[in-house]
This record gives sequence, structure tokens and C-alpha cells, in this order.
Amino acid sequence: MNRLVIDLTHGGVKIAVSLAKKGKSVLAYDIYNTLGDIDRQMLEIYGVELIDLKDLSEFKGDMEVIYPVHLPLTADEIASNNPDLNYTFKTHHEAVYDLLSDWGDDIPKIEITGVKGKTSSAFMLKEILIDENPLVLSSLGAILYENKKEIVLKRNISITPANIKETVDLAYKVANPVCLIAEGKVKSENLKKYSSAIFESSLGASAIGDVGLLTNIVENYPIAQNKSNAAEAKRQIFRCGIVVCDKKSLDEYYTDITHPKVNSFSLTDNTSNLYVENVKYSLDLTEIVMKYQNVKTKSGEISDGEISLKTFAPGPHHVSNVLGVVLTALSLNVPHEKIVSGLANFKGITGRTNKRSKGNSTIIEEINPGINTEAIRQSIEMIKNTDDYYIAVGGDYGITCEEIDEDKVSKYLDTINSQIILTGDVGRSIADKMTRNVEYIENYADVYDKAINDDKNLLFIYRSNYSKLSQR
Repeated sequence: MNRLVIDLTHGGVKIAVSLAKKGKSVLAYDIYNTLGDIDRQMLEIYGVELIDLKDLSEFKGDMEVIYPVHLPLTADEIASNNPDLNYTFKTHHEAVYDLLSDWGDDIPKIEITGVKGKTSSAFMLKEILIDENPLVLSSLGAILYENKKEIVLKRNISITPANIKETVDLAYKVANPVCLIAEGKVKSENLKKYSSAIFESSLGASAIGDVGLLTNIVENYPIAQNKSNAAEAKRQIFRCGIVVCDKKSLDEYYTDITHPKVNSFSLTDNTSNLYVENVKYSLDLTEIVMKYQNVKTKSGEISDGEISLKTFAPGPHHVSNVLGVVLTALSLNVPHEKIVSGLANFKGITGRTNKRSKGNSTIIEEINPGINTEAIRQSIEMIKNTDDYYIAVGGDYGITCEEIDEDKVSKYLDTINSQIILTGDVGRSIADKMTRNVEYIENYADVYDKAINDDKNLLFIYRSNYSKLSQR
């Protein structure tokens, strides 16, 4: 059987090479024409043949097409190049599951997807599982934690499914260095430096997770040139052994799902498996009391109880992330004391939500490549006295499948009776659509300087990948 891997931009090279290493006959189609020289050489070394779809006319027999869930081509469009082939179709996620089918049976594994809150959830879970030396893939990098120390495997890495395999391979190299013995070189014994794994995924899950966490579908944005949407892509999470899902998203998008182990969470719905009994918000430590019922666990037990904790969760959307994390941990039979102490150590993450002081100013940052109107609204609402704050909104374009609705954001900001500062390319476009006068500052770094010089606090809401802001 021939295997055709489509999309070499979003992890296809790693999948194609991994399959070829297993002795499979592999073809590859560079749909976006982004293949670099190094990757091209890698494909050549492992005998992966580059083709165009029209070249399918030259093949006979079985053809397995491996594609990303956001592929802008339909199965019929692919098959039209040779209708006589016996086609089967498999997502990149499913291919990664096959590649890792013999990996990780002895450790707890978590996959995380959703529209918002994925990275924050990954790092909260990292704190809870820190004694298990977690291996973490997130939008902030592939990182191994050994004895609570961070080993960066690769900083600039996307959260495509292929990079789950990449992260596992990088961790293997760290755990199994080549060492000198006598006159030859041999590999050390196959040792893992990690005993748990947490993988963030943008559009779905590979199903290697013992627990799959779906944080939310707060915006069901279109993908694959409007042929699909976020909710459809992320339903792959239901292939995991246990699924933890936001109750609102579960009820709105996945009522057709049949799965024996689904645990839901909600801020308000007490029919959920985990819900909030009481919450006291603070910009420093929010106190949360939550109850859980009929929670399906990895051990096969059904769990009920109550858990109280304090953590950095200044707004309702942050508390919702906490609920998903706590329910994930309960599903894995993690003891209460580890959940409570782990979340007590979570202080937010640089590059997402965090709070710090500079001079006389308190600076709260909400930096996210998927900032939208709802995220902006929730961030502003967590500030009790907005008169003490400059509220800065802005960002970059072209960084995610999900683009920002400028009309919706501008109408919302027109209703805010606070000092608004707009910045960056996103801020410039929003300013043009607003009816009230607002200040525009092109360079986001100057927004910080203005707040500090004016002795004002700053809520900085910016749509970007953190790597673009890391030099400030």
C-alpha cells in the first residue's frame, strides 16, 4: 500500500519520514509549496517521493491519504485525479496515534484541545504532575521537567499532531545519549527521564491520551476554507480513553457522541460532573470550592466529593480552565493534596495570563494568538475598578486559523467607559471602526512606558504569539 502524506507545512515531513523509517512506501504532497532544502533532503534520504495530485494517475491499487483536519481539499477532489485507486483516508492525528501505538503505556498521558485555555491548562497540569517529571508540548515549546528543573527540548515548535511525535523523539535523545564505551559508541540503556506526558493540540487529538481535555468551544470558527469548523475538528478528543469536556460545549456540539467515560465541568451547571459551589475572585489568589459527582476514573472507580483550593485565576474564564484541569486530575486518580498544592504553585504563565509589578504600576497581561471579543470582554470584567487602569488592546494578524472580528470588537469597546489604548496592526484596524475617540500607539512597548510613567495600572490584551513579544 502507498501512503500519501499531504501538507508538509504543518508536520507532514515528520509523519512521512517516521512512516518511511518503518518500511512503508510513502509519497508526499507539498500543498502550500513551503518545503525547505533541509526537509527536502530528509525526504530524499528516507526515500519519500514528492508528487503533485495529478501524479496519482500513475498509481494502482491501495492508497492511504494522510491529511490534516484543516485541509482545504475534499476526498472527492483528491480522488478525482485517479478514481480507480482504492482510497482510504486518515488524519495526521490518526497517523500519529499509529506511530506511537507502542509508546507510553506505563505513564499517564493527557491531550488538551479547545478554542481557549489550552496552554494555561497544560501548565497547571504540569504543576500538579511535577513529581512525575512531565514531558510537555505546548505553544510555548517542547519541555521536559526533571526533578522540577526545566529542560527545553525545542522552543519554537507548533502544536500540530506531528510534533507530539517530535517531542517524544526529542525526549528519547535526551534520555538515551550516545556514550563512549571502550573503543566503540553504544547507546545507553533505554531510560525515560519522564513519567507523565501532557500534549497541547490545536485542532483535535491523536487519542494517545488516557485523558483528553476539551477546554471549550467559545467560538466555532471555520477551517478548511469553510468546509469544516473548530468543533468538528476537535471532536477527535473523544477518541481518548476518558474525555473531560466543558459542559456547555458538550451540550451544544457533541450530543451525538457515544462514549463510556465523559466527565463534564461547568461554572454554574450543577448537573455537571464538576461544578463551582463557591468562588471568591482576586487578582492574586482566587478561592474556589467545587463539588464533583459520578466522575469516571482511569482506575475504573466512580468518584464523588468536594475540593477547595486557591490559585491564580482572576476571571471566570480562568476558573473554567481550573475546573477542566482539576477534573482531568481527578479522572487520573491524582490525590487531592497534589491537585491543591500544584495549583497553589501556579502563578500564571509568561506569554499568556500573568500579573506583575513595575514601578508603581500593576501590569496584567493577556497575550494569546486567539484573542477575540469574548476574551477581551472577560479580561476587562475581571478588573473591579477600571478607572485605575489603562486598557490596551491590539495585536498581530495571520497567526491562527481564527481571525478577529473587528466590527464586533469595536462595537464592544465603544461601550467601555474607561481609557482605551489601541496598539499594533489589530489596534489600528479596530480604531478605524470605533465611534468614540481612543488613543492609538503603534509600538506596544510604548504602551508599557506610558502606563509606568503615568503611574497607572495596565491591562494589556494582545493577540500574538508570545515569541514575537519576548524581546520587550
